[in-house]
Amino acid sequence: MPEGDSIRRAATRLHAVLAGRELTRSDLRVPRFATADLTGRVTLDVTPRGKHLLARFEGGLTLHSHLRMDGAWHVFTAGQKWRGGPDYEIRAVLGTAGHTAVGYRLPVLELIRTAEEDRVVGHLGPDILGPDWDPARAAANLLASPERPLGEALLDQRNLAGIGNVYMCELCFLAQVTPWTPVGGLPEPTLLRLAAASHRLLAANAGDRPGHRNTTGIHRPGQELFVYGRRDRPCLRCGTPVRKVSQDDRPTYWCPHCQPGPTPQGSGGGTGHGD
Repeated sequence: MPEGDSIRRAATRLHAVLAGRELTRSDLRVPRFATADLTGRVTLDVTPRGKHLLARFEGGLTLHSHLRMDGAWHVFTAGQKWRGGPDYEIRAVLGTAGHTAVGYRLPVLELIRTAEEDRVVGHLGPDILGPDWDPARAAANLLASPERPLGEALLDQRNLAGIGNVYMCELCFLAQVTPWTPVGGLPEPTLLRLAAASHRLLAANAGDRPGHRNTTGIHRPGQELFVYGRRDRPCLRCGTPVRKVSQDDRPTYWCPHCQPGPTPQGSGGGTGHGD
């Protein structure tokens, strides 16, 4: 599930093989841009912005992509067999003399003017792993809608950019409240600590080990995350079975003992209203 850490890792990998090099192959396999040809242009940089990727080329063009749930960029050396899915799932191919970047299952892929990037990322809040990161601004954004459930507010990229479902669940656990707790029910210092924790966790997991997220500091299989993916398994802190509920095809995990507060109707967890 691509979140801010994996997007930054993808950008770093793409930047390393594309930046400063001329494209010898360009193939955008989406109807709107199928005739666009970037061949001959030099890639200037590949930059992450929250969960968005911006590949900029000379001549003032940017290829904007968003991976959502299933998308992925893979990099292959010249002559290496492509692996990442069947050919019909390929949406973009960018090649240089030494490497080829292939985008699979990209639900968002568009070629825009670099000067118009704000049209696609200007609405985002401070990027947790970006140069504009500001925990105080992120906390203030969250507090702007005090009645909103914390989990929903954390997932709103207009508040802070880069959090997906895994980190949402883990951050709510660290805050010791359920994801359905109204933001206004948390003291401002707690929200500031939560914003700081989001940066610490994403930065720690943005290295070169895809698929190895760790929020607990425990390096044993099955204990890398506090609650996410641990339905009916004992909480690592108190031993209470972790609960899970799915809403809008999005699974949410929490410990009913360590995280008091409101829960969805019929979930059978939590202590507080909403049970």
